[in-house]
Amino acid sequence: MIVVGNSIVSDDIADRRFCCDCSRCHGACCVDGDSGAPLLEEEVPILEAILPGVLPYMTPEGRDAVREQGVAVRDKDGDLGTPLISGGACAYITYGDDGCALCAIEKAHSEKTFNFQFSTFNFPKPVSCHLYPIRVEDYGEFTAVNYHRWDICRQQPADHFPPLYVYLKEPLVRRFGQEWYDELLQEIKNRNEQQ
Repeated sequence: MIVVGNSIVSDDIADRRFCCDCSRCHGACCVDGDSGAPLLEEEVPILEAILPGVLPYMTPEGRDAVREQGVAVRDKDGDLGTPLISGGACAYITYGDDGCALCAIEKAHSEKTFNFQFSTFNFPKPVSCHLYPIRVEDYGEFTAVNYHRWDICRQQPADHFPPLYVYLKEPLVRRFGQEWYDELLQEIKNRNEQQ
């Protein structure tokens, strides 16, 4: 494990090589699972503000789910997440011409329908989606930063893919800040020199 501030970062973040390939999984992370994508409290008012620009990109079932459940829901543990369509796909789903599941928020953002603003940054979707397959869990005293292992994301060969911390630099900086990311780089360098 790697300690950065009050974060405990799994070694997988430094060692695991990864690159998303929707042609293999067809966007399964937006479809499968037992709850919606995790949301931060501050993302809820943003979703409410941008919803008019996102609705045209959503499926009719997704629009119905948001009308019935709201832009965000709490799961059985009280955690915030995106609403689901009949307990399945994320309500903010859309599909590409090839049938691949995509994010309607990201599609609306790419077509400049709205400005998904976080501080001085401009990002295309909720941070948990931007970070995937990294999952962040706050335990009060510390934050766990882990790689979510999922068979559908296995890709071979992986040697030419970048490590997760490189591949997901932008969302890691977005979530934790540049100073945190720079410290992560130094800790990984120190660890590698000691091995």
